[in-house]
Amino acid sequence: MQNLITNIPLLPADRPANAPPAFHMLVKPTGATCNLDCAYCFFLAKELLYPGSRFRMADELLENYLRQLVEAHESPEVVIAWQGGEPTLMGLPFFRRSIDYAKRYLRPGQRLVNTIQTNGTLLDDEWAVFFKENEFLVGISIDGPRAMHDTYRTDKGGAPTFDRVMRGLSFLQKHGVEWNALVTLNHSNAEHPLEVYRFLRDECKARFIQFIPIVERLHENGVPFGTAITDRSISAQQYGQFLIEVFEEWVRHDIASVYVQMFDVALANWYGEPSGLCVFSKTCGTALAMEHNGDVYSCDHFVEPAFKLGNIHESHLIELVASDQQVKFGRDKFDTLPRYCRECDVRFACHGACPKDRFINTSDGEPGLNYLCEGYKMFFHHIRPAMEMMVQLLRMNRAPSEVMAMYAARDRQWQERLARTGRNDPCPCGSGKKFKVCHGRKQNTGAVQ
Repeated sequence: MQNLITNIPLLPADRPANAPPAFHMLVKPTGATCNLDCAYCFFLAKELLYPGSRFRMADELLENYLRQLVEAHESPEVVIAWQGGEPTLMGLPFFRRSIDYAKRYLRPGQRLVNTIQTNGTLLDDEWAVFFKENEFLVGISIDGPRAMHDTYRTDKGGAPTFDRVMRGLSFLQKHGVEWNALVTLNHSNAEHPLEVYRFLRDECKARFIQFIPIVERLHENGVPFGTAITDRSISAQQYGQFLIEVFEEWVRHDIASVYVQMFDVALANWYGEPSGLCVFSKTCGTALAMEHNGDVYSCDHFVEPAFKLGNIHESHLIELVASDQQVKFGRDKFDTLPRYCRECDVRFACHGACPKDRFINTSDGEPGLNYLCEGYKMFFHHIRPAMEMMVQLLRMNRAPSEVMAMYAARDRQWQERLARTGRNDPCPCGSGKKFKVCHGRKQNTGAVQ
């Protein structure tokens, strides 16, 4: 339904039956335009969808979107999420207007939650003050220490960006802005889990971390084919091992002080609560994307013509979110799982993960298995004992962080066993090897895992 005078879509008189009370919309005010040229960025190529565009969200569209977003929510919180490309290219006045427009349409009892994902290179004091005043959560893309970060995250001229990112981060820290680290796992950093994690924790002082695996399929004429991936991608085994090694560090030292998204989501699934992340939810469909011109797509990873739902100039946002096409997209996440996944003992923790990575076959030839499946199974099987202990503590109204003391006690017992083992005795790890050629040959025997 549209206002016949302004030709702006109006909120339907009857809310669609499939409409969720809340949803997440990643909005790209600059489209795929960015001041960097990260080698693994899947979104830069999306510029080809809009030939001749200036890739700048018009002010009229900005207000129209925020009005529809607020109207579409039947929840106390309305999340406004900006992404790109690089959204800060729009300039600070654009985001000041976004706050004014959104507040204009808020209903009693509603509050804004503002988020932005940025490469951080354009941030300064003025940006940081604005973020702090408006309680933005800022996601900063950083792939680890200098050499690892600069391998793939370069600017348009091929120059490194590490120093500029760290400078941008320093402004956020100076003004007390809430931020999290967005870390892509790729060929450059995948073999260095503890170095990456400790850099983020100790040098960047990150307290919220997201690890995002890079899985790039080889393309021909823009269309992915087969199961081949680029050499920048992480392997399933690397992904699983990376998560395991970081988890072993985190579970001993950092529970309740550093929040790693993957671990929080796993604990929620083990506890039986909604994971809060579409990748590991049974179904999806409530995390959409909107381009700079108002086109709405089913998901940020499916900004393709086949997954375009419509445009908010023509249809109200809630009608697109609740459309039959989008509902089917969300349900397909579960409905298309191969039997191998349905019978998996850790499906509750994974649910087949993101459909974008389901392009390999199961051992019996059924299509639709996630490329990262092996890594997920490694990780979820490994953390099961710790997750079960933490769930038990939660059900007793005790803090999951008590697990750290349990691990410390177990580690002390392990070190005592090693100290009592002779060079030619069987290694106490159960490998069947002599101690001198197993744990005995390592100067640092490490913690039991």
